[in-house]
Amino acid sequence: MSIKYSIVCFVCLLSLVFSCQTGPTYDLVIRNATLYDGSGKAPIKADIAVNADTIAAIGTVSGKGKTEVDAKGMAVSPGFVNMLSWGTISLIKDGRGLSDIKQGITLEVMGEGESMGPLNDKMKKDARDYQGDVKFKVDWTTLGEYLQGLEKKGVAPNVASFVGATTLRIHEIGYENRPPTPEELTKMQMLAREAMEEGALGIGSSMIYAPAAYASTEELITLSRVAAQYGGMYITHMRSEGNKLLEAVDEVLQIAKEAKIPAEIYHLKAAGKSNWPKMDRVIAKIDSAQKAGLKISADMYNYVAGATGLDASMPTWAQEGGYEAWVKRLKDPVSRKRVIAEMKTNAQDWENLYYAAGSPENILLVEFRADSLKKFTGMTLGAVSKIRGTSPEETACDLVIQDGSRVGTVYFLMSEDNVKKQIELPYVSFGSDAGALAAEGDFLKSSTHPRAYGNFARLLGKYVREEKVITLQEAVRRLSALPCSNLKIKKRGMLAPGYFADIVVFDPKTIGDKATFDKPHQYSVGVQHVFVNGIQVLDKGEPTGKAAGRFVKGPGFKE
Repeated sequence: MSIKYSIVCFVCLLSLVFSCQTGPTYDLVIRNATLYDGSGKAPIKADIAVNADTIAAIGTVSGKGKTEVDAKGMAVSPGFVNMLSWGTISLIKDGRGLSDIKQGITLEVMGEGESMGPLNDKMKKDARDYQGDVKFKVDWTTLGEYLQGLEKKGVAPNVASFVGATTLRIHEIGYENRPPTPEELTKMQMLAREAMEEGALGIGSSMIYAPAAYASTEELITLSRVAAQYGGMYITHMRSEGNKLLEAVDEVLQIAKEAKIPAEIYHLKAAGKSNWPKMDRVIAKIDSAQKAGLKISADMYNYVAGATGLDASMPTWAQEGGYEAWVKRLKDPVSRKRVIAEMKTNAQDWENLYYAAGSPENILLVEFRADSLKKFTGMTLGAVSKIRGTSPEETACDLVIQDGSRVGTVYFLMSEDNVKKQIELPYVSFGSDAGALAAEGDFLKSSTHPRAYGNFARLLGKYVREEKVITLQEAVRRLSALPCSNLKIKKRGMLAPGYFADIVVFDPKTIGDKATFDKPHQYSVGVQHVFVNGIQVLDKGEPTGKAAGRFVKGPGFKE
């Protein structure tokens, strides 16, 4: 045997011994983690190894990582799920989704009533004509094309969506207050079927708004039966969260039972002080339905104020036909007088948030389309009314006419005691009900609800660490495994080998929200690192610019 050959063999032997001692090489190793795996169990000390987009090992990892993160003193958990995201437009503008990524959000779930598809030509035109601060091209037709387009363009978080019941209705009926014909309903079912096969998660509705409010329970059952065939869910902003709250819950349970479909209640709440005591009866109804075998869940945001538009201050009959028809009625003296009279009543047949707020001082104006009105951003309706010298009701009507929009509005409606009571419920997950924004550029032209920047960090800081409403391991479960299980999303929501590497590293001692109603464009603090599909999108609290997000498809997806 030659000396040269002997040296080669010796080197190979050394390499083999060294590799056996050091273990395999991974793309990423997170060491010294206090690991909350999403199950709700107590945390463990462990390392996490990742190869490509998948968790490869958990425990004592001897191998080296091409990237190594020391998570000593940090909590490490699955990525969080935003069950009610309005990142639909903001992610087109800025795919980083900073307001959410900085809170550990790795999946944005969209589709509350209105979804980004399917669209017909008229819907595309409206989407172009009524754009606000963010301008964008409408170059897709179906919901699947939109979501695939986001992935192709590049976004930091994963994205998914329900198909909107309102969108299906507008596609076939427009804004008319009437039931669909048999032919129209068949077409709506066909569109729902196509959306489910493209990857939609189910049917989403938003029943206090026109034209959604014109849909009957039977119409919703018919559409939900389509989603049920594909393993989907029915998820709803109920027909009432106030005076008819209990009846609205009954409708959700009826739809779930008759369509044989799991159902979720969006942003669970009792709105209006007189309705706060109803929450106990709502919980009792849900508990009873669950015991009877129905799969019922809910989500929420952790604030005593909601956000929508001035359309929720006016009767739905006035809005039939869409925005232009609404404005025409507000300009007509007879119709306007009737609208204003109804705004002042404790309505039983529509959701009157103007009345429920109790005072125009409890209604905050946060988003205008017209530059001439942006000076009123962040002011109450009462304050603007005084400036303009018109009644609050007249002012609301005038603002809708002059702005060319419904005017983005925050309503103070809920009870802090109920917020805590809802957080304690084991079947409640969390959603921002807001865009995935950035505290820069076009996003600063309007105000917003602080939930856009703080909902998830507020849960972990205020309600877990400070007030101890629930434990940290339970909060992580509700932010990750629970929503993924409800949505039937496979291999996400847990830290386990074989699962996608959506991972958050955060400091449980400092995580918290900074956004306020006065200054909402403030990022939360405490999240150090975020990985989406194994790719780091947040490093030491700052975005990396990596576009790791994917279109996460529902259980009915077909290639």
